Amino acid sequence: MGLGLLLLSGTHLQAATLGADEINAAEPGAFRERLAEAERKRAEKPDEAPPAKDPDTLPTEDEARRAAEALTDPDPFLVRLQVLLDRAHASPGVIDGLSGENTVKAIRLFEERRGLPVDGRVDDDMWRALTQDSAPAVKTYEITEKDIDGRYVKRIPSDYADLAKLKWVGYRGVEEMLGERFHMSEGLLEALNPDAQWTKAGTGALVADPGAAPEGLVTRIEVDKSRGEILAYGEDGKIIMTAPATIGSEDTPSPSGDMRVERVAHDPGYTYNPKKNFQQGQNKELLEIAPGPNGPVGSVWIALTKPTYGIHGTPEPTKIDKTNSHGCVRLTNWDAEALAGIVEKERTEVHFLEEGQEPTGATAAAPPAGETAAQPAPDAAPAASPDNAGSQPG
Repeated sequence: MGLGLLLLSGTHLQAATLGADEINAAEPGAFRERLAEAERKRAEKPDEAPPAKDPDTLPTEDEARRAAEALTDPDPFLVRLQVLLDRAHASPGVIDGLSGENTVKAIRLFEERRGLPVDGRVDDDMWRALTQDSAPAVKTYEITEKDIDGRYVKRIPSDYADLAKLKWVGYRGVEEMLGERFHMSEGLLEALNPDAQWTKAGTGALVADPGAAPEGLVTRIEVDKSRGEILAYGEDGKIIMTAPATIGSEDTPSPSGDMRVERVAHDPGYTYNPKKNFQQGQNKELLEIAPGPNGPVGSVWIALTKPTYGIHGTPEPTKIDKTNSHGCVRLTNWDAEALAGIVEKERTEVHFLEEGQEPTGATAAAPPAGETAAQPAPDAAPAASPDNAGSQPG
């Protein structure tokens, strides 16, 4: 039945042991057995059991979201699945070992690229194609003195006036830094390393192995506004990478039409200008916010030729495609950095697809094996003001 059964269940699934051996050897069959057992236990309590679902019905985004809320324990199979998707450059967003719509989107895009039936399920053909990459999904990383001595910030204010007082909007600590380095949620990192001493050099930590960054030159990016994802194409028309994205809102929609990449800025500062963008809290004055991965636009800014709009990172990767942006295209920091490394200023085209418009297509070739706050806060990063050359992205 595949992953679709998980997404339709809405029942708590008891995770198997989260060790390296369990994750690296995880297979769909054992996962389905665990799920079936959870379903049987659920059926013994009719008052709590969800309505019966046809296991052959395609999962909907709403069902995936409900299941993600119910499945609170990371599962070794889902960890391996997400890591392999990430290594195939079909990003699931945050690797957390949980069911979710971003994983479903990644599966669908992987299936399309491989010429498989596109249904968001882990069937035999999909799993066989994905596991052509047979390398371990997790590895041991040794914490260094440099990791411990990072430029950390204990508290990241949500109010922009307070945020503007910081000289660097860095990670909160070693765990957050390592989570982003290895594309993981802090929850999964802690589950894999319950006894880790994060401030002791030489400590071994079990982490995801997301592999190398995508290579090539992206000549066209398609931003699918209705599906909440980006597709990046190379010169030959083949997809280089895909990723989930937070794209605008009804009040502050993303732009329409065609434009180009204008420039790329790493570790960008941010100019908050309520007269040009939006008003955050009670802040009505211009504010300069320092650079850093926990800043409003994350660790990288890809400016577009339409003023104030860009593709950028985020301080809260777990909220990608779960909240709205202020018109820009928001990715996890690592997906934004990967994309920034393969675009070319003034050459890479960016096309925003409207409702009903289909992406160009992903089947030309396979990749090589290998919560919303009442006031906008860093989880809803705004478009950047274009008129400050010092601290604004650019």
